[in-house]
Amino acid sequence: MPDGDTYELIIVSNRLPVDRVVDESGNADWRPSPGGLVAALEPVMRSQDGVWIGWAGVAGEEIEPFEAGGINILPVPLSDQELQEYYEGFSNDTLWPLYHDVIAQPSYHREWWDTYVRVNRRFAQAAASVASAGAVVWVHDYQLQLVPAMLRELRPDLVIGFFNHIPFPPYGIYSQLPWRRQIIDGLLGADVIGFQRVADAGNFSRAVRRLKGFETRGPIIEVPIDTDDPEAGSHRHVTVDRRGGLVRTVLARAFPISIDADQYQELARRPEIQARAREIREELGNPEKIMLGVDRLDYTKGIGHRLKAFGELLEEGRVRAEDVTLVQVASPSRERVETYRQLRDEIELTVGRINGDYSTLGHTAIAYLHHGYPREEMVALYLAADVMLVTALRDGMNLVAKEYVATRVDEDGVLVLSEFAGASDELRQALLINPHDIEGLKATVMQALAMPKRDRTRRMRVLRKKVLTNDVARWSASFLDALTRRAHGDHPLQDPPVNRR
Repeated sequence: MPDGDTYELIIVSNRLPVDRVVDESGNADWRPSPGGLVAALEPVMRSQDGVWIGWAGVAGEEIEPFEAGGINILPVPLSDQELQEYYEGFSNDTLWPLYHDVIAQPSYHREWWDTYVRVNRRFAQAAASVASAGAVVWVHDYQLQLVPAMLRELRPDLVIGFFNHIPFPPYGIYSQLPWRRQIIDGLLGADVIGFQRVADAGNFSRAVRRLKGFETRGPIIEVPIDTDDPEAGSHRHVTVDRRGGLVRTVLARAFPISIDADQYQELARRPEIQARAREIREELGNPEKIMLGVDRLDYTKGIGHRLKAFGELLEEGRVRAEDVTLVQVASPSRERVETYRQLRDEIELTVGRINGDYSTLGHTAIAYLHHGYPREEMVALYLAADVMLVTALRDGMNLVAKEYVATRVDEDGVLVLSEFAGASDELRQALLINPHDIEGLKATVMQALAMPKRDRTRRMRVLRKKVLTNDVARWSASFLDALTRRAHGDHPLQDPPVNRR
């Protein structure tokens, strides 16, 4: 990636699509991250000769641009202090709990906000420096909500998209944020703002009306343009509002993200992975039923609610450890943040208590695994599991639910899915639950365990059709299509109105 190169497509995210790995000899190399976003965007990045901008995952290091797996990479540096204040602080101890319905109490610190602004500006400047004239820039997630407006100020010629991977909260919650207007202004710099759910897009539009007083019509938001601005005519999607004023239209709507379903299907059909699934059942003592939870260790995932329901079923004698095993994979997450350390202690104490009370020599009630696994092992776990438990208290989408469905090429298995996960909007044939209703959750778990094969197959077929049709490639194509379209719905793009005053 030579200095001075410019690109037609720029992806901007907090993390790069590659991880640095160091071998036994101390030699460092880069390998692709195992994320759905990378899988979705890799083909278009190669065809468009794009560049991906993000942090390399190493604090305090300046890393030169490089190429990995056919993708041009432009690393953005973060110091240790910036990592603590912008990422662990404002992004994950202020925005994350606030956007997830204040399940945990957000912390508000002015110095964190100042660092968030500074780091967002660095990302925006990096994108502006490598974007060719009229390039498409797609910014991702809550860590970079100020980047669209900063980019528009630097480069009004750019086509700017933003996708929020987590929920956007109702106004009554969002309004608690001291910097609520600045975040809205930042996001409105985009031409298209994507959300996981229709409700999230609606929450955003309501916040815009309350805080800015701008007109909204369905998914269209009309952002007034200062006609004294010499760059006014450079913006895209410019039209005249009903009062005759000049406005830039912003499209804010749902684009529910998905997975690379074909890859999960292909893995699930491999004989060695199917053999590993059978091996897992044997290692667990061949119980009649295996239930599975797969989550980052995060307070939004409802792991404690799941354990409470299972513990009560054991206590009431409605299930026995000899017959039903719960496998809980809880991959490490943000362990430098105190809230997460406390959560891990609580979960592990609960698992220990339940196992101490109800496990036998041959059968463990809960197999608790506090580490991540390669995708092949996860697919084997999905195939081994009779029931998949997704009990999120709040989740933008939850791709685990979709991975489980895509993996079940045998058209078997039962998905128990929280109505507070974005996936519940699409996966209506799952058994939908309110995880706060422990009695209801227990009843649904018993229904899942007892469901006849005919009903399991009927539900799974419908679920699989949905996931296989709406895969991650379709998601990225639909967003980029909306972003590069010359008009937003019924708003025809006017000729640049430079001389209209």
